[in-house]
Parts: sequence; structure tokens; C-alpha cells
Amino acid sequence: MNQKPKYRHELKYMINHHQFYTIRQRLKNMMRPDENVGASGEYHIRSLYFDDLHNSALHEKLGGVRDRKKYRIRIYNVQDKVIHFEKKIKRGDYIAKVKESLTRDMYEAIMRGDYGVLNRPDKPLLLEIYNQVTHNMLRPKVIVDYIREPYVCHNGNVRITFDKELRTGLHATDIFDPELKPVRALDDHLIILEVKYDEYLPEYIRMALQLEGLNRQSASKYVICRKHLKTNTWEDY
Repeated sequence: MNQKPKYRHELKYMINHHQFYTIRQRLKNMMRPDENVGASGEYHIRSLYFDDLHNSALHEKLGGVRDRKKYRIRIYNVQDKVIHFEKKIKRGDYIAKVKESLTRDMYEAIMRGDYGVLNRPDKPLLLEIYNQVTHNMLRPKVIVDYIREPYVCHNGNVRITFDKELRTGLHATDIFDPELKPVRALDDHLIILEVKYDEYLPEYIRMALQLEGLNRQSASKYVICRKHLKTNTWEDY
């Protein structure tokens, strides 16, 4: 199925625990938890990010290029019930995401370097990734691992997430590796707040967030983890 990207606003902020508890308490009165959360109100996300021979995704982000893309494989709660190969697209101040499901066997083949499983003319995204792998040497680069607490609101199709305990797998690239012990990539006291919405952000949510007083940040989790990898392993970009 050929997916047409749906572009949305995305705002990111770095907040401390005091700000987190204050904002969350306000939001609980006007938003509901995402339906996918467990009893804790959270779920675990682990992604394997890919980049090409020239580390284009990394350098375009660091260079402030406004139109860019990233590819990643994503799982939830370290389970293989849902495995997606995703493309995240940035166009100015808007973001979009398209994705295609993978089976565990397809994932394992990719990990072995058997990228032929992506050569699927009936699935445009997988075929695009196959061409990137073949012509631009797109390869796994870094694991990004964190806990997400999400809230949603029908008005404006708003989704607000608190991403905690950002970790990276350093040189590991197997997201299902039972021996994987991700290490902290961000200060323990910092949480990433993301605000996504369609055409508008309801004023009552904007007031609850008090965005003007927060530290808006541009560094992506991918970049944070790549920088941590470089710092700790002398990786050369």
C-alpha cells in the first residue's frame, strides 16, 4: 500500500522532573493516556536507526537542513508482535511518518545483511529502503532506547509524550539481543517533552504546557545517541 505522508506540527522541549510532574498533573485533567499504555501508564520503545555511507541524516540534522529524512526499525516493550520499518520526514516545521510492518524473519535477515527481503515492488517504502541500502550503503548505526508516557486529545489530534531514561546500545545493533544493556545517553534529571498536533493546538492545552517558559530543543534522540557513541567509543563520523 502506498502511504501518503500526513504532516503534523512537532515541538520538542527538554524539561526537568519538577516541570514534568507539574505539566503532567495539569494535562491529566484534560487529556487521556494513550490506549497502548500498560498499567504503569507507560511503554518501552527501542529503535535501530540507519544512516548512509556519508552519515547524511546525522550531518543534515547537525547542519540545520530543514528538509530531511531518517530510517529506523522500531519495536515496543522488547517484543516482536509489532516490528515497523519507519521513515520519518521533516519538512520545515512539519513532520510525517510512514511505516511498513516487518516479520521477525525479515528482521533477522536484515541483521544478517540479507537486504533482498526489502526488495518488494508492492511495498514502496521497503523498496525505497532497499534502494538506499543498495546505492547509498544505508546501514544500522545506533540503538535508541527509552520509556514513553503518552497522552492524547481528540481536539486538534494532539499527542503529548514524556520520553524518559534515554539510553543507547553503543555498538550493539540487535534490538532483540537479551544481553543488551543500554547505557544512559542523557542526564538522569532530563526528560524530553514532545508535542504533536495537526492544524492547531487547543489554547487550554497550550496554557497548561506554558511552552514559553520551557527550553525548546532541536537535538533528536538519534543525534544525542550518536554523539554519546562518539564520545565513548571514539567513533568517527
